[in-house]
Amino acid sequence: MLACASGKMGQTLLLEIGTEELPSSFVDSALAALPGLARAKLDALRLPHGEIVALGTPRRLALVVQDVAERQPDLDEEVVGPPAAAAFKDGKPTKAAEAFANKLGIRVDAVKMDERPAAGKQKAGLYAVGRRTEKGRDARDLVGHALGEICAEIPFRKSMRWGAGDAAFGRPVQWLVSLFGDHAVPVTFAGVHSTRTSRGHRFLAPQPIEMETADEYVSKMRGAHVLVDRDEREKTMMDRITAAAKAAGGVHDNAPDLVSENASLVEEPHVVTGRFETHFLALPAAVIRAVARGHQKYFCVEKSETELLPSYLAVVNTANDPARIAKGMNRVMRARLSDAKFFYEEDKKAKIEDRVSKLAGIVFHHRLGTVREKVTRIEKLAAHIAQILGMDAAEKAYAARAAYLCKFDLVSLMVGEFPELQGTMGREYALVAGEPEIVANAIRDHYRPIGADGPVAADDVSACVALADRLDTLAGCFAVGLSPTGAADPFALRRACIAVLRSIVERGAGPALAYATLSLAQLFGCAYDGFDDTKLDLSREDTVRKLVDFAHDRIRGLLANATTNAVADAVASAGVIDRPVRAMARARAVHRSVVEGRGWLDKARIVAKRLSGISRESKPVLHDKSNFVKPDDALIVDVVTRLDASTKDLETEAAVTTALAQAEDLAQRLDDIFTRTLVNDPSDARTPKRLEVLSYGAECMLRVADFSKLA
Repeated sequence: MLACASGKMGQTLLLEIGTEELPSSFVDSALAALPGLARAKLDALRLPHGEIVALGTPRRLALVVQDVAERQPDLDEEVVGPPAAAAFKDGKPTKAAEAFANKLGIRVDAVKMDERPAAGKQKAGLYAVGRRTEKGRDARDLVGHALGEICAEIPFRKSMRWGAGDAAFGRPVQWLVSLFGDHAVPVTFAGVHSTRTSRGHRFLAPQPIEMETADEYVSKMRGAHVLVDRDEREKTMMDRITAAAKAAGGVHDNAPDLVSENASLVEEPHVVTGRFETHFLALPAAVIRAVARGHQKYFCVEKSETELLPSYLAVVNTANDPARIAKGMNRVMRARLSDAKFFYEEDKKAKIEDRVSKLAGIVFHHRLGTVREKVTRIEKLAAHIAQILGMDAAEKAYAARAAYLCKFDLVSLMVGEFPELQGTMGREYALVAGEPEIVANAIRDHYRPIGADGPVAADDVSACVALADRLDTLAGCFAVGLSPTGAADPFALRRACIAVLRSIVERGAGPALAYATLSLAQLFGCAYDGFDDTKLDLSREDTVRKLVDFAHDRIRGLLANATTNAVADAVASAGVIDRPVRAMARARAVHRSVVEGRGWLDKARIVAKRLSGISRESKPVLHDKSNFVKPDDALIVDVVTRLDASTKDLETEAAVTTALAQAEDLAQRLDDIFTRTLVNDPSDARTPKRLEVLSYGAECMLRVADFSKLA
């Protein structure tokens, strides 16, 4: 909540832009942009200032800047101009020198030559130098123009023009208020001239409001039923939502998007409780939520995730006649629930197999066939993944059935009306048709993870179908040239790739160790093979290569999020990133060693750099100790042999931790040997084999990570 600064040295600056009602997304984007715009303008004017706060409702956008200096500080600075060779010719100033002097507001004979060191892009040498001095101006003479520019620069997804003017804004501007302390600052924008007069709530306080000072803005608007501080408005709204839900006998459902949108739709939030007939509770809870949230922006009242009460909560912009408001809302809600109930009853009459057949009428992509053809590919790929994961016969059968049915609800009436219910309604209709619960859950959960932080599929059957679906999309789109660009990703392939990686990594983090064997290159290749009857632009090899590179960038990001950038680089450089579970196990174990501050890592970095040089010159071969006579050589063979054994099977974090212990032993011992022994002794006939063993040790260390990347 905004509060006035105490003991301030400057004045509070206020700008309010009154408009016709702005969409909630426009309000949010404007509030995000306003502080940066104000900061840039004030800094350009050399006006020190304090906190910048953006305030707003659907009818107004406001900017409050605390402690703005009343005058610019006097300016006295030395400015480096063009090189002397360009500024002077035969000792006389050139046009470049004259332009430089004009820029500083000084006589050209005041421009001097001075030797300057290199700094940034400036090379060392002789330069023209001048001194700029300027008396600071009164802030009241400066901020008006800057505030007008801020009005014009507020970004909107779509702007509109009105009347005879050329100004563009999110909605027509109705009034402007601009104050610097208690002084009115003239601002003109879109043909509107600023005054001290604002307007209160459209219904609850429509009379004009005179602002004496900028500091009283928030409190005066609050008194006029306008909560301009968005945080205060959202808190007030949620307090009233919580109280209304409790009065209705339950709690409000958790819907962050509803909270954000409703807070930007009102100036003062009031909550009206509506009701609907209990027979509608026969609908799945997800359907009632979709009706309430999607069309009406209502909060449902619930006892649990699956048990709703016949009540809902609406955030409205007025407290006048709530009974009439509730009556109108109930009429609309009843009509929409009646439609949903009709869809639900009709959908239950249809046979599942008929729904699957109708998928042939939906085009997935004109180059990649129909959704029915995609389902056929998903079935084949899911069966292959199930085989790799070692699923038993029953699980394979469930996965096959779930893959066959995974998209059947796309042709249902309910999903046609509420697309966000895809998968959810598939589960409901599958259970009604008598499908096993594990199959029904997989139909719903194969869309997981939904969003960047959503949970992945909770069982192997669901995960198997989820992976097959995303892999098919990735392989098909890349093969026909639809890979994302820096500016566009219309098929959400980045999201699909991250979903694949998260599913593998998070499922592999539990007892399901089979996920550690999943290779990205192998999976992408199998997905490509599913398009055997489709004409593609890229070969299998090129498609897999591009997909692997694409996925490696994403898995590197996941590793960095779980650990650090340095650890992610160390693991990615080790060449093990093709198997995401193993890559994550290495990253977590190495990160733990870094966090614990183990001193041996410093030696590991040094040894890794030396071994990398050796490995470039010698092929990796683990020779037997019998090939050597020196004790240090035998020691090297022993340590590398143990490291080799511990790094061959690194599927879990525990296995990587064991390998790190062996890498620690190797690093410490080799550091000692490098200190006292010339390992690359040209006079020793056994040097080539010694170097080959060391090269083999470097290869073993790289199975864990490239320690030279750890900073």
